[in-house]
Amino acid sequence: MSSGLRAWLRRHPLAGDALLAAGLVAAEVVFTLVTPRAYWPERLLAALGWSVLCALPVALRRAAPWPAVAAAVATLAVPALLGVAPTAQGLTFIVLTYTMAANRPVRAATAAAVTLWLPVAVANTVAPLDGMLEEFSSAYLVLNNLLIGVVSYSVGRAVHARRASTEALRERARVAEENQRSLAEQAVAEERRRIARELHDVVAHHVSVMGVLATGARRVLRRDPDAADEAIATVEETSRATLRELRRLLDVLRTEAEPAAELAPQPGLAGVAALVEQVRDAGLPVTLRVEGAPEAMEEGVALTIYRIVQEALTNALKHAGAATAQVRLTFAGGAVEVEVTDTGRGPGPGTDRVGHGLVGMRERVGLYGGVLRAGPRAGGGFRVYAKIPVERLGAPA
Repeated sequence: MSSGLRAWLRRHPLAGDALLAAGLVAAEVVFTLVTPRAYWPERLLAALGWSVLCALPVALRRAAPWPAVAAAVATLAVPALLGVAPTAQGLTFIVLTYTMAANRPVRAATAAAVTLWLPVAVANTVAPLDGMLEEFSSAYLVLNNLLIGVVSYSVGRAVHARRASTEALRERARVAEENQRSLAEQAVAEERRRIARELHDVVAHHVSVMGVLATGARRVLRRDPDAADEAIATVEETSRATLRELRRLLDVLRTEAEPAAELAPQPGLAGVAALVEQVRDAGLPVTLRVEGAPEAMEEGVALTIYRIVQEALTNALKHAGAATAQVRLTFAGGAVEVEVTDTGRGPGPGTDRVGHGLVGMRERVGLYGGVLRAGPRAGGGFRVYAKIPVERLGAPA
């Protein structure tokens, strides 16, 4: 059988079973033609019609297996009416026994075999066909039918066991492949972490050296310019080495699935006003209020402030609906406070406005020793608040 025909039969099981039933009827016709005319049934066309009826349960063997078994048992009345047992009837019993044994659990398969062949044994014992008794005894007919049933059942169970074994081997191979892939990924991740730790130590050492050299150069700059120049040259060379190590560190930590970062400057405080204007153009009325004078601060802190405002305004655009928003930046007491509020409808029932973005912002704020709070406002709407301590640049660490 070609692979195309086999695939078609798998996609259309009912059509395949109907072809099998037609094959049983064709076998009945061939068997009749090769038999001497003296043994042909008296009503040949009627006998062939009964053969079609006896073969019909095969067409339902996978679509409706138990109704097919019941229909096959019901056809045992055909020999009593016709006076002859169609060959298709015996083949149907064999096919159904095999099908149930190959595709069903052992209890269901055994029950189907008993349901099929026990009535056959009873019929051969109680009311055997007259022609059969002339050649064979009733006990021989019973044993012959039982032997056929046992063989059909055994072949079906062997196929069932082989399928189960093949499926178990497939599952074991799949699990082994997944485990191997997981171990390989784990080994790669462990190696990346080890390299990252080593490069981190190297970068930290270089940065410490640059800090010490820069302090020494500042102290001797006026009384010994040559020594200061030499120290600054060392700082320059060390900074280049640090940049190279940082580049390697980023290459190690960057995965293949992550897109390469664009070589653009990171936004900071100067980008907050542009961000507010962009959100206002998108349809959300936003006002920006700045209290206090911004001090020089680390780029990481400025970037964190920008990301908090960006995430809060993005959520307001998505969830607030027809509302207004306000961004407030307060610089006082060695800290910066960021507050973004909106007057929207607030989070709906069962929804969580604090998504992955705000979780990431909380981690970033915690990195700089700050706190972040986000949740519904008492009067409606949503509020995101963060307070981050700001160290004056140039202060001793």
